[in-house]
Amino acid sequence: MDKTKFLFLLFVFLLLSFPSFAQEGIVQKTDSAGFYNLSDVVISATRTNTSTIELANSISVIDSSEIANSNNSSVFDLLKNQYGLSFTQQGGYGTLSNVYLRGANTGQTLILIDGVEYNLPSDPSGVFDFSSLPSDNIEKIEVLRGPQSTIYGSDALAGVINIITKKGSGKPKYSAMIEGGTYNSYKGLTGLNGSYYKLNYSLTLSKTKSDGFSAASKKYGNKEKDGFDLLNFSSLIGYKISDNAEVNLIARYGNSEADYDQFGGPGGDDPSYIFGQKELSVRGEGKVKLNNNKWIQKFGASFFKNVRKYSFDTSAASIYYSHSKYDGRKYKLDWQNDLNLVKNNTANFLLTAGTEFELEETTSEYYAFTYFRPPDIISVFPEKSANTIGGFSEGQLSLDNSFFGTLGIRYDHHNKFGSSFTYRIAPAYIIWATGTKFKATIGTGFKSPSLFYLFDPSYGNPDLSPEKSFGWDAGIEQYFWSEGFSIGATYFSNRFTDMFGFDAITFKTININKAETNGVEIFAKAKPLTGLELKANYTYTNALDKSPGSADYDKKLVRRPTDKAGLYISYTFMDKFNLNTEVIYVGKREDINFSTYSRIEMKDYTLINLAAHYNVLDFLRLNLRLDNLFDTDYEEVFGYATPGRSFYGGIRLNF
Repeated sequence: MDKTKFLFLLFVFLLLSFPSFAQEGIVQKTDSAGFYNLSDVVISATRTNTSTIELANSISVIDSSEIANSNNSSVFDLLKNQYGLSFTQQGGYGTLSNVYLRGANTGQTLILIDGVEYNLPSDPSGVFDFSSLPSDNIEKIEVLRGPQSTIYGSDALAGVINIITKKGSGKPKYSAMIEGGTYNSYKGLTGLNGSYYKLNYSLTLSKTKSDGFSAASKKYGNKEKDGFDLLNFSSLIGYKISDNAEVNLIARYGNSEADYDQFGGPGGDDPSYIFGQKELSVRGEGKVKLNNNKWIQKFGASFFKNVRKYSFDTSAASIYYSHSKYDGRKYKLDWQNDLNLVKNNTANFLLTAGTEFELEETTSEYYAFTYFRPPDIISVFPEKSANTIGGFSEGQLSLDNSFFGTLGIRYDHHNKFGSSFTYRIAPAYIIWATGTKFKATIGTGFKSPSLFYLFDPSYGNPDLSPEKSFGWDAGIEQYFWSEGFSIGATYFSNRFTDMFGFDAITFKTININKAETNGVEIFAKAKPLTGLELKANYTYTNALDKSPGSADYDKKLVRRPTDKAGLYISYTFMDKFNLNTEVIYVGKREDINFSTYSRIEMKDYTLINLAAHYNVLDFLRLNLRLDNLFDTDYEEVFGYATPGRSFYGGIRLNF
């Protein structure tokens, strides 16, 4: 028996043998409609508002209080302590920041922000870079694990990270924040939210700047600082037309510039390498309730544009310089129908069906020069596009508020590779007398080939098929008392096939690579005292390369730690003072030393971060944050630096 199955079965045995589990009435239903005090309500798992206790999914939520208490300024930092998720960053603020869900590749997780897909259409792997996504104006983050293409289409092979913006309500409220700290960093923010009659609004504008530190680690002799500058705007404006109809307009804009080092390790300093990015998303959406809320229609239109520029500063003392530009755009139309076909005290059945149309466009150019000569290298990727139309249907059934099941299917047609069919089954059963939930999911996912892989003059292949995934998980959750202590464990297994690689002779992109991941996720949550909240988690991940003929066959996928653990403790006193501690342990994992093209084992490390705030007055709050308390020396990517002990402090005004 392998380690993953042993860990899972051991946890289940201990959980089921604990004597207090058999006590009558440990968890109580709050009403016959099936709403429960002990769980969050999420939308990402089914595209409808659903209590997490009714879901078989492995899903976790970072809510607004945790976001506010952590004082973290970036979404990337907020995600680091989530189970099943590992991360890498190639330096400090603004450098390439990626997440890996259940050991999958970074481009195999779909990133949604208010219904807009943020995976980059101009990137070969369709990744999302978290380097320039601040936590401004964010209400909550949902991390949904396992294949989710049935309701989300392409890119959701390993899961979905769903980010939701705050919605304004009540009297107009103005906020302002300023903070400064280590590496000559500062951030300023101003915001306005509230509602007036039928109109609600939530707007935030922020500026972040840091001198940073050398992205290429200083322990290899690198000294040049790599700074970061970000301007960010976020808004959500809604209008309630009537009790049964509403519309929303959501917009985000980011403009950032960062100093990069192209290589880590010795000689990595690169003072002339600059990365600039502009990002814009706009979404309009509406909702109409018909037939006494038995039929709810949702419709939306989205636009996403990302422009990235890389360059050597031509004023630098060098005979060589280059510049490149990558311009990608996504257009999307979606229509969803939620039909409450059965709703009574013993049974509920909700049918969700919808259709989506998506168009991707991209163009890029790369020029490399030697001074006083024409360009030595010119690579121009002409504007190309591809579109997908898909339809999905999903049924949610509950019986006697004890059995909850979800069954979904989806069909997509891509104008280049053809069709893709995906499915998902997710049953859960709750024994209320003991507060025990058994759950399982099984499903498939796919990822469309990027425009680069399809059309690049040197590497493209118009005959590509999509990447595919098959995944399943099974788990158990135990609730000890309402709004109290809960623990859970999930065993997961994923198989990825037809992954994109390159032909050894022609260098064209082909469907050749394979990978397998499996592991165990364990979590515990408790609120033992008023104002005290505890969260703990552990993940074991076994991620292997299964590509036939590869030199890395049956070796571990790089940058995925085998073991990862997290702890979060938050204490709030009299709604005035909060102190919270975060502990993150990342175990050993492998990486590539690109100077020798050999594998290297990265050492494990533990980070301890502290944060606190004090409400001096109703409108005045003082914030403090101390990252990497013990100044741990570690690397997330071989040769690249990470922040040392860092201190940040600021004030927030709310009127």
